[in-house]
Amino acid sequence: MTDAKTISDTNKAALAQAKAQGVKIVICTGRPLIAIKDYLAELNLLDADDYSITFNGGLIQTNTGEILGKTAMDLADVKHIYQLFVELNLPTDVLSDALSFQLASSTDRPSLYPTMNKALTYVTKTVEVLEENALYNKVVAATEVDYLDQQIALIPAEEYERFEIFKTRPNLLEFMPKGVTKAFGLSVLGERLGIAANEMMALGDEANDLSMITYAGVGVAMENATDGVKSAANFVTGTNQADGVAQAIQKFVFDEGGF
Repeated sequence: MTDAKTISDTNKAALAQAKAQGVKIVICTGRPLIAIKDYLAELNLLDADDYSITFNGGLIQTNTGEILGKTAMDLADVKHIYQLFVELNLPTDVLSDALSFQLASSTDRPSLYPTMNKALTYVTKTVEVLEENALYNKVVAATEVDYLDQQIALIPAEEYERFEIFKTRPNLLEFMPKGVTKAFGLSVLGERLGIAANEMMALGDEANDLSMITYAGVGVAMENATDGVKSAANFVTGTNQADGVAQAIQKFVFDEGGF
């Protein structure tokens, strides 16, 4: 995807040709399915046997909405993260499928999340009214980059033992249930489809992509990826502005005849 959040014609053509050859094109994202529906339609990935991994591996589903696997947080975890964000003076958004519950955990920093995911419905709540049996997919903090990085440095080490914690954009920090990553999502979907890890290619650029980059048989980092992702990858392709996805598909799917 380009910096303007569009898909180039070259990338679309490569993805369409790969799908026509039987390759499964799976979008792996931190977002809910509703937030990527337009991209799925643009890529002709709305059939019953098209799949996405959403919420960073928390949901594995068909693109028609059937849930194949789900791992969510419990209310105690949500409350724990909320209290941590209060201490760090970070804004809180709690994702519940297509809803985002906004909790007032910061005294002076409104959440930037509504500017980043406009497909969601935002609801202001207090932590006291959250229900025990509600769906809680993840908890995020969206604020200015420099301030976020400063506060991340203050997160106690034991939090990383309890949750999956990573940035998915420079100004977005996410907390997920422990063990739930994009690699976890790929393993669940791969078992369902009979596709082994060494038959997969994963492409990514941010910290939440690192697990699948190392899990897949071919891990591909975009040239604009973080240093950690690039160092873990088997191959570095072009940037998101230079049809890097199409370059990787050409090299590993078309030129080499598949995995």
